[in-house]
Amino acid sequence: MSRSIIRLLTCGSVDDGKSTLIGRLLVETDSVPHDTVKAAQSVRRSGSTIPAGEIDFSLLTDGLEAEREQGITIDVAYRSMSLLNGKRLIIADAPGHEQYTRNMAVAASRADISLVLLDASRGIRPQTLRHLTICSLMGVARVIIVINKLDAVGYDQKVFETLKNDLTPSIERLGIKDYSFIPLSALHGDNVVYRSDAAAWYSGPTLLEHIQNWEGGVAKEKAPAHMGIQMISRAENFRGLSGTVLNGEFKVGDEVVVLPSKREAKVARLVTFDGDLEVAAHSQSITMVLEPDVDATRGDSIELKSGFTLPETRYTATLVWLGESELIHSRSYFFISGSTQVTGMVTSIRHKLNINTGEHVSARTLAMNEIGEVEIALDTPLAVNNYSNSRETGNFIIVDRVTMNTVAAGMVAHPLRRSQNVTEHHYEITSQMRASQKGQSAKVIWLTGLSGSGKSTIANALEKKLFSLGVHSYILDGDNLRLGLNKDLGFTREDRAENVRRVSEVAHAMADAGLVVIVALVSPFKADRDQARALFNADEFFEVWVETSAEICAERDPKGLYKKAAKGEIPNLTGIGQDYEAPESAELILDGTEEINANVERLIKVIL
Repeated sequence: MSRSIIRLLTCGSVDDGKSTLIGRLLVETDSVPHDTVKAAQSVRRSGSTIPAGEIDFSLLTDGLEAEREQGITIDVAYRSMSLLNGKRLIIADAPGHEQYTRNMAVAASRADISLVLLDASRGIRPQTLRHLTICSLMGVARVIIVINKLDAVGYDQKVFETLKNDLTPSIERLGIKDYSFIPLSALHGDNVVYRSDAAAWYSGPTLLEHIQNWEGGVAKEKAPAHMGIQMISRAENFRGLSGTVLNGEFKVGDEVVVLPSKREAKVARLVTFDGDLEVAAHSQSITMVLEPDVDATRGDSIELKSGFTLPETRYTATLVWLGESELIHSRSYFFISGSTQVTGMVTSIRHKLNINTGEHVSARTLAMNEIGEVEIALDTPLAVNNYSNSRETGNFIIVDRVTMNTVAAGMVAHPLRRSQNVTEHHYEITSQMRASQKGQSAKVIWLTGLSGSGKSTIANALEKKLFSLGVHSYILDGDNLRLGLNKDLGFTREDRAENVRRVSEVAHAMADAGLVVIVALVSPFKADRDQARALFNADEFFEVWVETSAEICAERDPKGLYKKAAKGEIPNLTGIGQDYEAPESAELILDGTEEINANVERLIKVIL
């Protein structure tokens, strides 16, 4: 079965002519309202050199006012047109500017055909290679390399052949099978819809012909039939699970499992707005009624019982990092696949990709627009497939838990065996029983503040007081832990994140033993402290900000750190070379200049 809709992506560097090409394609196939064309004849951007009365084709796709002011495409602009063979073409004009690569990556994940544009007068640029790499990673079926602006080089065949020969090795290295090169001028219309007399040396198909002759059918996914639950539909005497079928089909009577719980049921009904179905196929939106009505919620998924995807917590994946801040492994992020959202972290970066050579480069982090292979660990099992088996169910995005910005697009490579080799054991003696034995409640007092703010001094005095009251407690001091457990860590953002993660896990184990745990740790970043908090129940974790100004901390300077920082010997000292993100909703704020016993008494009230 062939597709009735073809999704086309255009990408490339800034000013390579993507918007002009799409505008030309739309106008010459009569796919734009005539009043819109007239507007493109009269409206001009600042600095435009197009003569009055002629069409500025780029205006037909640049919809945002900010884009018109800057003369670049920021968001992905979508347009549609009918092809001569009766199919519908959905065109995505992706931004070329490097900082908007995230928009292009999202569009590529849905595209069947990609047009990668090169300006013949400028040649191959880093963004050209980056976009080709992303198209390869995202599984775009056909890639057409468009050598644009041939009019600027006098339609010279040698320029075209040179660019073709220079780029072919990179394309083949990326494993792109279906690719071709087309010489054209979007500005003058050469080889877009009609053949060019100016480039008579080219005898291949025009761009429109190349798009129309693609016969890609519905992808035969190698993953099991899948439906992510997007909504629970309820009415009187009715409860159904609504979502979109992917990768295959469901039939009434099929035995299915709900993931990740692995509860089993049968398909009793397949309900649509137009009535019940016997079979629901790929891309159909349905409401599935199960018998028995097993417990399932939004974010769960349904698959056929035969050969269903095992939910895993550990995966290897390829990431396109989109965030303006670098990836920090060991920091908790949201991982979202379809309607499912779980928390997890990147535990290691295997390598990042040199887009120019394809070389795998050792890396500790990923910066914006860099591509790398990573290992991830999720807090909840997730049923996803290898991306090579299914574009639909093998992808995910990563969202920053503080800003809620999307910071990465991910493609699953494969699950890690260790995910199945580790099993949580539940013992009969509980945390509450251990704490009761000691006559107390387990708590974690997390003291955060600048170096020299008084955290360790307050922790010491607090433990002495608790000891005198017969309370079982223990101090986890940041410096002491760096002499042992964390001796391999430095003071970069990613090392600080791992430092907090390890300390929080130790604190969690000690609280499970029924102790009152006092943590004295700079822990300068909110995201890391929030990750620590997430390990505990609401009544177990108390964030305490020891608020002492940087000036007073520098005067005290008990470890001589501020003097070293002033000499440039410590580049990452919190408050000087590295920011400190003050708590926004700490359970308690202590004045670091106040008398110690007064602060201890305030803490005792919290604990007891």
